[in-house]
Amino acid sequence: ARWTGKPLRVGASGDAAINYREALAWLYSLQRFGIKLGLENIERLLEELSKSDVLQAAPWKCIHVAGTNGKGSVCAMIDSMCRAQGYRTGLFTSPHLVTFRERIRVNGDMISEDAVANGLTTIRNLVANWDPHPTFFEVVTALALKHFSDTRVEIVILETGLGGRLDATSAIQSDVSVITPIDFDHEKWLGKTISEIATEKAGIIKPKVPVVCAPQRAEAEEAIRVRAAECRASLHFVTNSYDETPIALAGLHQKQNAALAIAAICTAKMDVDSSAIARGLACIEWPARFQRWDKRTTIDGAHNPAAAHKLAETWREIFRDQRATLILAIFTDKNLH
Repeated sequence: ARWTGKPLRVGASGDAAINYREALAWLYSLQRFGIKLGLENIERLLEELSKSDVLQAAPWKCIHVAGTNGKGSVCAMIDSMCRAQGYRTGLFTSPHLVTFRERIRVNGDMISEDAVANGLTTIRNLVANWDPHPTFFEVVTALALKHFSDTRVEIVILETGLGGRLDATSAIQSDVSVITPIDFDHEKWLGKTISEIATEKAGIIKPKVPVVCAPQRAEAEEAIRVRAAECRASLHFVTNSYDETPIALAGLHQKQNAALAIAAICTAKMDVDSSAIARGLACIEWPARFQRWDKRTTIDGAHNPAAAHKLAETWREIFRDQRATLILAIFTDKNLH
């Protein structure tokens, strides 16, 4: 069974609360458990939290986003448009750029240091003796959902961490599944072929939950169609771009992301009008996506071959044939070719 969004509850504990810095130190110590794909721990964690003292929370709608590139941008667009309409939103993304608190936002505001410390204290006390112990991402997912429950959001936008089928975010029942373009990345965990990677990403599709999807390579499209058919989930490929009003994020691919985000909102039956769409897209704050730091500096977080190609296309779109000095930092597990 998947967790359905019932109000989370905080367990009583005699243990003293830890402060923000101590809480993060404990959280990052969980990285020793590595990446573990599977839903058993997160489902157990959410179930145990739900058995504690009740925290009142309004029911929410959930939009779940997977894919290789564009996930964060699509999530930020959905969040911004819904806020422009007046909805109270919860946004969960990863990784962060500067501060951990970026990962969990309510109505655009980062989670407070106190909320991080208090939430992690509750979770730490709950899982102290668990074997297997929850991983970093499982704990962060639970923290986000607890915070969204505490703050009574109306709509939750969840970005998968890795893959989809066994990602911790897949333990939450969604109202619409969104799949951005799929390409090569994280092959160690997701598979060596586009078909294998797409099968993992398409794992966010749940029985009879509608799916909106970006255009895909043929192998990825086939895997997504198979999963949607198995789940009897309606599937809509969004092939158009949004060109009606300005978008705060640069690049033609962001117009495609915007069309996908709008389709997700419509499919979730959120009442967002054209004025809110325009205002939301015009004021997105989503750093490191072809971000113009100053006249001579542009920052982008492209971290796989497909994203690097989009970065180059956007450079040519804006700067034509101007030469650039490239400063690049890359993990050893990334494909440099």
